[in-house]
Amino acid sequence: MRMISAALCAAGLLLSTPLAHADTLYIDHTEWVQWGDLKSLRIYPTATGRAEAATPGTQLQQDQAWNEVLIVAPEADIPGMRSQFNCHWQFAEFARPGKTSWNLEPWRPEVSGDEMVAAHCNPGGTEEPF
Repeated sequence: MRMISAALCAAGLLLSTPLAHADTLYIDHTEWVQWGDLKSLRIYPTATGRAEAATPGTQLQQDQAWNEVLIVAPEADIPGMRSQFNCHWQFAEFARPGKTSWNLEPWRPEVSGDEMVAAHCNPGGTEEPF
């Protein structure tokens, strides 16, 4: 979490970006993992991130959390990843509270919001087996 704080300060985001709670971080850390040819970005929310994600109407916090992800994993800024993140933010803590990580995969197809929800945030296949 200190790494995200330092990165946010270095980028000037803690001072210049209007944040929901300037001293609150929603993402503890991220980790890229690979199984065969498939990659997955595991996002580990903080307790505050989980609490906010479980609260309706937290779009500002969701946007801040995504910005935190991009600071530590800028390669996640590709089509489809933000939609997967939004789905996890909006539904993961309701469907599977306390899940260790929210996993986003760059190989998943871009789909509509309804298709994303119907696929439990994992369009194009089941959740990765690793």
